[in-house]
Amino acid sequence: MHPALVPIVDRRAPAGPDQWDALWQALADGALDRGDALALLASLTAALPEGDGLLALLDALDRRRPARPATPWPDTVNVVGTGGGPPTVNLSTASALVAASCGVRVVKSGSRAHTARTGSVDLLDRLGVPFAASLDQASAQLDAHGIAFTGPFVYPAQLARLALLAVPTPMRVFGRFLNTVGPFLAALPVAAQVTGVSGGELPPALRAVAARPGAPRTWLVTNPAGADELLSMCDNTVHLPDGTTLTLRAGDLVPADGTLKDLAPVAREEAADHFRGVLTGRTGGPLRATLQLNAAALALASGHRDDWAKAVAEAGAALDDGAALGLLERLASARRKEAGHGAG
Repeated sequence: MHPALVPIVDRRAPAGPDQWDALWQALADGALDRGDALALLASLTAALPEGDGLLALLDALDRRRPARPATPWPDTVNVVGTGGGPPTVNLSTASALVAASCGVRVVKSGSRAHTARTGSVDLLDRLGVPFAASLDQASAQLDAHGIAFTGPFVYPAQLARLALLAVPTPMRVFGRFLNTVGPFLAALPVAAQVTGVSGGELPPALRAVAARPGAPRTWLVTNPAGADELLSMCDNTVHLPDGTTLTLRAGDLVPADGTLKDLAPVAREEAADHFRGVLTGRTGGPLRATLQLNAAALALASGHRDDWAKAVAEAGAALDDGAALGLLERLASARRKEAGHGAG
């Protein structure tokens, strides 16, 4: 085991900035081997560093990547969940499109599926939606469509290097670590972020991570069902940046009927067609109501709206009048046009 890895996996004392800097430098120097990468990932998956140790990990990664633009994207919200909860359709992706069709500036960061049946990247590939390969491209997509889907460039390069070292062991083996920490690793100049946290309770370390200097104004969402999105059929808790919480009672804003089965995913080969149906709002009342809640959360977190009931109604209208599905179709059309120009 490389000496830089020892204090990280030892855990008798929290690893601090110097230890993490030494570890990432060893990775950059090519001094770690496959066994080192597997040991690091296994240690992080077994138990995240606590408190200052987790902050030191993230800060060390931040120090090793390009600085974010000095000018943030105003009134723009990133939506990304931790994953790992009950299996559902791609609610955050659908909610992002619904919110954007209501005028909310939305960025959807995400990754290939580590624990879900079909991750947002996998689904959007099938739908023909373009991904931004740089902040400039993402900014242009926001200006053109009100929404941008970002590729892996927003995440630390160190994770990709670890993945290569770990081959042939797939990264889904370490999905628990990647899903939990991933939402807080995207380097995006957004003003706000909404992150659903699976498991039903909010780990104290994540509140500290969300509040660290330079982080966007972050809403963390939990519910007793353990999902990483707001759900229509149960109470939801929104953990606000000032340390307070907001409870959204089941039935107050949307009907509370249905169960998690109404939100269940479909087979991978059916996912794209089913997703288009989801955006029409005609795939079931509980699914429609859940999308309305999540889209409304994006509207309020971004500052686009300040009234939950109005934001929920607006999201419902976007489903009914075809605005959400129309936005998806325009995005896919833009990608086809780009591909055509490239072929020429």
